[in-house]
Amino acid sequence: MPVESGSSAASRQAKQKRKSHSLSIRRTNSTEQERTGLQREMLEGQDSKLPLSLRSNLLDLFGQIEREFENLYIENIELRREIETLNDRLTAEGQTIDGGDLTKGALKTKASHSTSQLSQKLKTTYKASTSKIVSSFKATTSRAVCQLVKEYVGHRDGIWDLSVTRTQPVVLGTASADHSAMLWSIETGKCLLKYVGHAGSVNSIKFHPTEQMALTASGDQTAHIWRYMVQLPTPQPVADISVILNADLCVCLSPIPQQTPCDDDIDFSDKDEADGDGEGPNECPSIRMASTTLRSHQGVVIAADWLVGGKQVVTASWDRAANLYDVETSELVHSLTGHDQELTHCCTHPTQRLVVTSSRDTTFRLWDFRDPSIHSVNVFQGHTDTVTSAVFTVGDNVVSGSDDRTVKVWDLKNMRSPIATIRTDSAVNRISVSVSQRIIALPHDNRQVRLFDMSGVRLARLPHSNRQGHRRMVCCSAWCEDNSSCNLFSCGFDRQAIGWNINIPALLQEK
Repeated sequence: MPVESGSSAASRQAKQKRKSHSLSIRRTNSTEQERTGLQREMLEGQDSKLPLSLRSNLLDLFGQIEREFENLYIENIELRREIETLNDRLTAEGQTIDGGDLTKGALKTKASHSTSQLSQKLKTTYKASTSKIVSSFKATTSRAVCQLVKEYVGHRDGIWDLSVTRTQPVVLGTASADHSAMLWSIETGKCLLKYVGHAGSVNSIKFHPTEQMALTASGDQTAHIWRYMVQLPTPQPVADISVILNADLCVCLSPIPQQTPCDDDIDFSDKDEADGDGEGPNECPSIRMASTTLRSHQGVVIAADWLVGGKQVVTASWDRAANLYDVETSELVHSLTGHDQELTHCCTHPTQRLVVTSSRDTTFRLWDFRDPSIHSVNVFQGHTDTVTSAVFTVGDNVVSGSDDRTVKVWDLKNMRSPIATIRTDSAVNRISVSVSQRIIALPHDNRQVRLFDMSGVRLARLPHSNRQGHRRMVCCSAWCEDNSSCNLFSCGFDRQAIGWNINIPALLQEK
């Protein structure tokens, strides 16, 4: 007596199911016809401005759509049942293979092998992700310490950019929308010098690598180079106890000022300019004339930076071009064109003649001036919104930040795709990377500043509350490697710069 094979039995079951499926469709069609007749009778009794014929056609069309969806739903159910049956049969036959059909056995073996590989890959990925999560929980025992050390208040408008000098004395520089740039004592928080030579918003400030010169870019379509001479204030001697007691007595006799309930309730745009009326900024000396003025842009100069050696500078403008100038002659050497929209930032490599420019056209470009005869350019399209900044690291990396709420780390040797991607919950502004610790500081539109390592792991978030931190958009961050008290600075549109002390344990950096 012939024995029915497993494949023929499965095909016969499938045919029977298809027959029952067709019968169910017929029954469904008959019930749909009855339902359509009832609905038409109901339509005749309803008031509508549409003609009866049009309503009837609409009803027929909707009925056909409903039947199609119902048929697809029934077919889906039947297919699910067939898949479950075949899976059960494969499982049962896989345990009792007699070697009767070598072809099927080989196919099953190959399928089971590929399935085991896929499951092993999923398990490995799952273990890696869970171990990463567990390691992040373990790292909480040695958390990063982020302390607010000093606030630098004196500008009359928002601060766009800040930078730290590379030579002694080490001072902090800020560029503000109030048409001025200021130099600050990092330790005391007092203004040492004020540059007021621009006729527009000062959008960036960078210091010469070896000399006491500053480069500022402005909304007046120019970039200025100016020299400065500052002397850091000497530490104040310890006051006499009797003087302190007398001062305390005077304070007690003075009327107690009324306290505001919360710092967030203050509207900085409506405040009077008392921030700039303190004794610090008004008493500091000012410079009104630049030693060199760079003119050739037809729009706002949004950023500028020194090339390695300090003999040339590059500027980025809203006229969609970046210009390379000779510092000594102030002549235009090259005009770097190619961006489709306004430029937002430019940065130079610390040891090589490389320039990176970012733009609102969602790209950033790498310009190579290492060979005087060949000036190559590479375009990178890694973001979906404005690239707010792109900066070099000491190694062979470029870090780019964007309004698409991502930060990407690129390898200069292979920039086809980023080696790390950081996803955030807010637009990212002008980022900075620590030279010694290789930590990325991300200033956000939502008043936060977050720290990540080069592999994209979050290390810390700077403290933010009603009493400390920025109260408006944070525009820029800058690291300082030569100061023990403050090694990170941030500035924002709340008219202040803040100095932070960041201590990242080695365990977090090696994670």
